Amino acid sequence: MGGGMANPWAGEVRLVLDGEPHACKLTLGALAEMEAALESGSLIDLVERFEAGRFTTRDVLALIVAGLRGGGWRGTAKDLVSAEIEGGPVEAARVAAQLLARAFAVGGGEG
Repeated sequence: MGGGMANPWAGEVRLVLDGEPHACKLTLGALAEMEAALESGSLIDLVERFEAGRFTTRDVLALIVAGLRGGGWRGTAKDLVSAEIEGGPVEAARVAAQLLARAFAVGGGEG
């Protein structure tokens, strides 16, 4: 099971890193790892920052690393700093927000 297509029904979001597509997913383990690395507060605080549009670059980076690791990537935040994300910071923030939305979607989701 390689990168390539992401399955939104499985909470996956696609991210192209150094020209290679990766399926990102926030698994429970990845979320726990990320929460331990967050400097401020809990995952709920993080969700609230995204909902209010008050998230930081560090929030985005933490979510992207967690999502990549949940999808099977073996890198670290240090690897991501030197990697090129297709679409740049704006795409990274969009992917981070999508990961959060899919991980915390309760019930049927929105249209």
